Amino acid sequence: MNHSVFQLNTRRGEFRVAVEGDPAAPAFILSNSLGTTLEMWDPQVAALSKRHRLIRYDTRGHGGSPVTSGPYDFGDLGQDVLAVLDALQVEQAAFCGISMGGHTGLWLGIHAGPRFSAIAICNSAAKIGSEQAWRERAAMVRAKGADGMRALAESAPSRWFTEACVQAQPAMVRRMQDGLSGLNPEGYASCCDALAASDLRNDLERIAVPTLLLAGEFDPVCTVADAQAMQADIAGSRLAVVPASHISNLEAPQAFDKAVLDFLAGAAAA
Repeated sequence: MNHSVFQLNTRRGEFRVAVEGDPAAPAFILSNSLGTTLEMWDPQVAALSKRHRLIRYDTRGHGGSPVTSGPYDFGDLGQDVLAVLDALQVEQAAFCGISMGGHTGLWLGIHAGPRFSAIAICNSAAKIGSEQAWRERAAMVRAKGADGMRALAESAPSRWFTEACVQAQPAMVRRMQDGLSGLNPEGYASCCDALAASDLRNDLERIAVPTLLLAGEFDPVCTVADAQAMQADIAGSRLAVVPASHISNLEAPQAFDKAVLDFLAGAAAA
């Protein structure tokens, strides 16, 4: 296990976090997608920790973070981020999240904007998927438990990656599948509940934090059109498109890192 990973006591429970980089550098917190853990960001650590104090954490219901009984909502998931920052004595941070993590970032931009210097919302949307589909997935996982998680893991590559990526990087894809299949079913289902209930479309215009909307060119889950729709509602927001599907930081890490770092540099200069 990475020596930088530890359990952090916060006012909202004990979260599994990793912290890298210069403690005096500007803080930058990363939020994982549904069905993953902080390890999803491993390819980013070297580049993103050069000029930042990089903070990663397992979202509630995932990995070594609290698996409280659900349903969760994005108020819960957003307050968890603030609790992690508070416990690390970080007054302000940049934020980057993918998919569910990106939606958490939108909530933070709306409800806790002053705590953030910039937010990168990646492979996400103000309303992700349909309420019914999320409710059905949550019910399936609760009914089938570990078998349900394994079934989701078997079908995940086509939702997460292009076919070319699946063929080219089988070890990475299998690692992500194994991680998903081992997650706590109740924690996963409770995050599905949060996704089912959340629709932030009418609140986006309240976001005043510098915002990057990063989309995967081939993402079937959260599309380029979803990012463009958010850009129309968030004043001054920037759009970047990378050649990837839904988990773009793993499929196109160089393009992802460049887009995020260029955005952060621009936000800092402004």
